[in-house]
Amino acid sequence: MGVMELHQLVLGSVSTNCYLAKNKETNEVVIVDPADRADRIEAKINEISGKPAAILLTHGHFDHILAAESLREKYGIQIYACRQEAGLLADAQANMSLYMGGKACEIKSDVLLDDLQVFRAGGMDFQLIHTPGHTPGSCCYYMQDEKVLFSGDTMFLGSCGRTDFPGGSMAAMQRSLRRLLSGLPEETEVFPGHDASTSIDYEKRYNPFV
Repeated sequence: MGVMELHQLVLGSVSTNCYLAKNKETNEVVIVDPADRADRIEAKINEISGKPAAILLTHGHFDHILAAESLREKYGIQIYACRQEAGLLADAQANMSLYMGGKACEIKSDVLLDDLQVFRAGGMDFQLIHTPGHTPGSCCYYMQDEKVLFSGDTMFLGSCGRTDFPGGSMAAMQRSLRRLLSGLPEETEVFPGHDASTSIDYEKRYNPFV
């Protein structure tokens, strides 16, 4: 068993999963996809006695980023994202916050990561896997020591993210899904951006998009 303790909030207008990955040894917390309602995220961090260490974004759509800026400012922490997503994050029209989020949200990531780059946040190791399809810079965060994958809107339980938004591609999505299913251990738990968790083993057997 690793050092991580996982907490989940469901936030925003389209019920997005925001995850708090807490290091049990240091109480540091890595925030994955701060969807909305910074106040609720802060309350949960206080409840678990967490010390925020970083924000990880799986992609730039409004429903995954709306609380990121206020959390970065409040805690003085950095935002991490895939290098190919920088443009979408910084464009309120492209990330749909202008129309859907109720407020224009444009984010400049502090750290832009490349495919398969391993980095340390909150005393825990993460690896970015670039998984285009939902957006050009969609990514997943893999924690090898924990056997956990944060899959954003790439892989869902028995499904995958939409590919009909600008920059989306079903062909790219299928390549990304195959890459995850062939490259990660079957026992890896998958925590997606929406709905219930799953596993690489389950998706290998039942995901109709592969």
